[in-house]
Amino acid sequence: MLKTENICYRVNDKLILNGISAVFKPGEFNMILGPNGSGKSTFLKVFSGELQKYNGNVFYDDKKIALYKKEELAKYRAVMSQQPELSFPLMVEEVVMMGRYPHFIFNPNKKDISICNQVIERMNLTSFKERNYLTLSGGEKQRVQYARVLAQIWEKPITGYRYLFLDEPLNSLDINYQHEFLQIAKEFTNNDTVLVAVMHDINLAIQYSDNLFFLKQGQLIAHGKPIEVLSSALIKDVFNVNATLINNPISGNPLVIFG
Repeated sequence: MLKTENICYRVNDKLILNGISAVFKPGEFNMILGPNGSGKSTFLKVFSGELQKYNGNVFYDDKKIALYKKEELAKYRAVMSQQPELSFPLMVEEVVMMGRYPHFIFNPNKKDISICNQVIERMNLTSFKERNYLTLSGGEKQRVQYARVLAQIWEKPITGYRYLFLDEPLNSLDINYQHEFLQIAKEFTNNDTVLVAVMHDINLAIQYSDNLFFLKQGQLIAHGKPIEVLSSALIKDVFNVNATLINNPISGNPLVIFG
């Protein structure tokens, strides 16, 4: 389980996060939504361990994140940041292997190689294995980076949970690969994984999430299951747009119609 308590974060005199307390349970797909500048990515950077100078507490399985060594945490906590980039010409399979770096010292072993091959196959990247990463399109690079992140935590730990954090992971992807991304992520929830994603597309979030967390001006203003928490009033309050909710005729979940 991942828990945050009264998280506050400032940049100079500007309060970016204001007292956010939340619980993200394993086995559920948790998604954070909100307008630009609401603090979504900053919040993820705090509970993933990228930012340290904040007030409040972050707990991984009831243990403060500050008590973990970074090298140890990296073996079961993976983060896909916005627009990750490389500037040197590695092959795709080498980029994916970067996800295994926390698990070996000098050279990968047979297990590391096997895991990377499994992830590459699952991401339908087999034909890309020996391609120069720099020659790929934006969407192809995104898929390779996702494979790298999945390779990092592909193995379930002997004890405890895996933690997978995705910060706006659907950039540059067409509709097909957007759904593939989210379907693969959801598969991880079946294996004791704490899964949190920052999202923009509210209807995609409704389709795949178990819990939605809405941020506005650095505060958590609503959270819960989509069918319980969503309303036209909430969407108006958070995004300042008019919306109507109807039932999705296929899934039965709410469907947001704007305008």
